[in-house]
Amino acid sequence: MTSSPSAVRVQGLVKRFPRRRPMSEVVRAPFARPRQEVLRGVSLEVARGEFFGLLGPNGAGKTTLFKILATLVLADEGDVSVEGVDPGSDPDRVKSLLTPVIADERSLYWRLTGRENLLLYAALYGLPAGDRPKEVDRLLEAVGLSEAADRMAGTYSSGMKQRLLIARALLSRPRVLLLDEPTRSLDPVGAREFRKFLRAELVENQGCTVLLATHDADEAFELCDRLAVLDRGRVVASGTARDLAARVEESRVRIVVPDEQMQRTQNALGDAGLDHHVEDVSPEAGWTSIRTHLPGGAASSAELLVELVARGITVAELAQVPVPLADIIETLVAGGGDE
Repeated sequence: MTSSPSAVRVQGLVKRFPRRRPMSEVVRAPFARPRQEVLRGVSLEVARGEFFGLLGPNGAGKTTLFKILATLVLADEGDVSVEGVDPGSDPDRVKSLLTPVIADERSLYWRLTGRENLLLYAALYGLPAGDRPKEVDRLLEAVGLSEAADRMAGTYSSGMKQRLLIARALLSRPRVLLLDEPTRSLDPVGAREFRKFLRAELVENQGCTVLLATHDADEAFELCDRLAVLDRGRVVASGTARDLAARVEESRVRIVVPDEQMQRTQNALGDAGLDHHVEDVSPEAGWTSIRTHLPGGAASSAELLVELVARGITVAELAQVPVPLADIIETLVAGGGDE
């Protein structure tokens, strides 16, 4: 296949797997081989150096797509290329270009130190013996594990183990990384710190192209340049997180007013024809938070603020609230997205 300007290109990808059948159906038709279509004409393109997100409900086809890119599964129809190379035709070359990183990976040796793990895999990857210590030290520093390098990996926290997995993946100097739910086992604070590390180290410092499969809204908005939403084996929408939120065509606004002015504020919103509700948790004592849907963006927010002030209402805050990614996906899937 000729060289491509894209890091990853998928066109019309189809994959079918044998469908599990109940015993009664097997008895009636023992030689039938029904198949279930898991990917139905998926097409997407990822530029070099891009952080690209794959989103969608369970069973959407994200894992199958990753397996095809990683040469673990062959596609039934369609074209796939990784840095211009077809995974089906030249899997060894693709393995040298692309590395998957799976959450809860068990192939690390927990009784070895972090440094020993990386030295072992450096040897398995064929790095020259004289270069291994220096490269391992460089990666330990890059992922923030220098001080813990000589501790047993089994004593690492979940976040540290994830960093060690990233360091191991980078030993082969891949051009493309596949990340499958990388913060799934991390606490919220650890997940946020790990996301900062991912963006800075993988794209900005290492120059990798990253494909990320995630259900986490923070991950998608903080990390991804663009997103593709999959549902039942097809791409229903693609674009930046901001683009996808805009397609939901609603603006959620949070208004904070004094408790004693809550009813007047609700009356003003009702007069404007705006649905609204009082949030269960107030921002602090003496203040009430009201949520409303306000179409029209910043101009409408400004008009609403002027109207509330004109009615003598003290507005401590009027701010747009990001639409949760789960809501975006649900709306796009229900509406059929791009299809």
